[in-house]
Amino acid sequence: MKITQDAVFDPDSFDDPVVGIASEMGPHDSGRHCHRRHQLLFSAAGSITIELERTLFLLPPRRAAWIPAGTVHRAIMRGVMAYRSLYFSPALPLLALPMQIVQVNPLLFEVIERMAFWPWGMSEEQQTSLISVFSQEIRAARSENWTLRFPTDRRLQTWLDKVMNGELPPRLGQLARQSGACERTISRIFIRETGMNYQNWRQQWRLLKSMEMLSDGGPISQVAQQLEFSSDSAFIVFFRQQTGITPAHYPRNIPAQQPA
Repeated sequence: MKITQDAVFDPDSFDDPVVGIASEMGPHDSGRHCHRRHQLLFSAAGSITIELERTLFLLPPRRAAWIPAGTVHRAIMRGVMAYRSLYFSPALPLLALPMQIVQVNPLLFEVIERMAFWPWGMSEEQQTSLISVFSQEIRAARSENWTLRFPTDRRLQTWLDKVMNGELPPRLGQLARQSGACERTISRIFIRETGMNYQNWRQQWRLLKSMEMLSDGGPISQVAQQLEFSSDSAFIVFFRQQTGITPAHYPRNIPAQQPA
């Protein structure tokens, strides 16, 4: 069902096995919340940042995020996008999946579109076959690791607050001076709490931020400068190593077909 951005919508108030919505969304911050239903979040254009308590997920264009029922999360959209959201009853037997970002192939895209626009109140019999196809495709979809875990050590809290508000993480030596902890201690904290050392963590942060900026139409030179790459070419090499495509192709890595 197509709704306006300002419409009041509560997916938990429905009895249907699946409830779908479609909307043209502008800048939006959902705030921290959760649903009793599983959620599939999809954007045909523009990126969505999804925050959990200790983990950030970036949802690039033409990917989907699976958010299990009961997961407390916050979705942040900074630009205009074609937004789709599907909500599945936890009673459905085939959808016990973890939180993840997945690729969306043409068949899964068409199923998402169909579910997003079907009328609320359809009988379960009418929905069963499409739900079955969706379940097969979402399970077969390839996961992508556009995630970043955050440390919880109290010595890094002031720094973390700044990073969560968009400030570029400093180099390790600068962070050591700011936090009062030595570089070795900081490295141990990050390996223990995030699974990667600080240098790799900072690179992953810059990658996700660059994908977000490019999705929103940011010029390559501006992205490279704001994320403190030594040159545009250095940023291009870094981005291609991490994603397999150049920054120039990333925003255009969206098929011409757009949702109705």
